[in-house]
Amino acid sequence: MMDDVAFLEELLRIPSPSGEEDAVARYLVGQMAALGFRVRHDEVGNVVGVLGDPDAGREIMLLGHMDTAPGFIPVRREGNVLYGRGAVDAKGPLAAFVLAAARVAPRLPGVRLVVVGAVEEEAHSRGAHHLTHAIQPPDYVIIGEPSGWQGITLGYKGTLMMNYRLIRPRRHSASEQPPPAETAVAFWNRLTAHAAALNQGQSRRFDTLDPTLRAIHTFGDGLEEGVEMSIGLRLPPGADVAGLQRQMQAWRNGARLTFPYSEPPFQAEKNTPLVRAFLRAIRSEGGQPRFKLKTGTSDMNVVGPAWGCPIVAYGPGDSDLDHTPDEHIEIEELRRGVDVLTRALEELAG
Repeated sequence: MMDDVAFLEELLRIPSPSGEEDAVARYLVGQMAALGFRVRHDEVGNVVGVLGDPDAGREIMLLGHMDTAPGFIPVRREGNVLYGRGAVDAKGPLAAFVLAAARVAPRLPGVRLVVVGAVEEEAHSRGAHHLTHAIQPPDYVIIGEPSGWQGITLGYKGTLMMNYRLIRPRRHSASEQPPPAETAVAFWNRLTAHAAALNQGQSRRFDTLDPTLRAIHTFGDGLEEGVEMSIGLRLPPGADVAGLQRQMQAWRNGARLTFPYSEPPFQAEKNTPLVRAFLRAIRSEGGQPRFKLKTGTSDMNVVGPAWGCPIVAYGPGDSDLDHTPDEHIEIEELRRGVDVLTRALEELAG
C-alpha cells in the first residue's frame, strides 16, 4: 500500500493551477494504476479511476479536483504538518479518496467505486460540468473538499460574477458630472446597501447575499476615460438571480454590465444513507460529527442538482486555509480522513 503522506507530498510538488493539470494528471494516473484502478483520461482531462465489478449494481463516486488556486507554496514537512498549495484545497481530500478506495474496494462486492480528479474546479468547474452529461448519475456522490475529519458538508452558496465597464468623454476635473470612477463607486455602494437591507434578520452567513469587489481599475487616453470593476456575489438559497440582475441593470447609469458565470446555491438532504454512513464512521473513529454549510462554491453546486442523488462533501483539512499563503494539513488529520472514508464506504455498501 502506498504511503499516504508521500503520495500527497508528491501531488503537492506538481503545480496545477486551473487549466494546467496535465502533469499532475499523469502522476495521478500512474499511481492509481499501480493501486489497481482501471484509469483513464476523459475528453476534458479529468482522471477517472474505477475499482470493483464494472457491472456492479451500485456505484459510489468520489469526485475530487486536481487544480489549485494560483500561487506556489514551497512543499515541506514541519513536524506533523505538511505545507503546499492544494494541501487542503483540494489535493488532500483527493489523496484521501484514492487511498481509501484502494484500501476498501476488495471488501465491497457488488459495489463499483469511481474516483475522479476533475479539472478546473477553481475556475468554472469545467470537469464537473462535463461529467453531468457524459455519464449516468451514480447512486451516491462524495465531493472532495476540506470539511475537517469530523465534518460533513451539506451545502454551498451559489455565485454570480459580474463585470462593470463605463467609458465617457473626458471632462475637466471642475465639471459637475462625476468621473467614471465616482459613478462606479456609487454603483458599488448601492449594491452593498441593497445586500445589507436584504440580509437584515439573517443569523447565518449561509443565508446572506455577499458582494465582493474583486478588482477595480481606471483607464483613459486623454479623450475618453473609463473604469472597470469585477464583482462577485455569493448567493443564498432562494436568491432571485434574475431579479438581482434586473436591479443592477437599473442602477448602471450608462455602464455596460455582463454576467460571465453563475452557479446556483445547493443544499443536500440530511436524512440519507450516505449521511448516516458518515455519522457512524466519524463516531467509530472517536469523533463528534458536525454538519457544515459553506459560503463558497464547489463541484457540488454543479453535480448535485444535475444528478439528484444523495451527496455530501468531505475531506481532511481546515477550509479556513483555502487559497492562503499558509496552506497546510496536519498529517494525523489526513490519516483520520482516510480512516473515516474507509469506514463510511464499508457502511454504505453493507
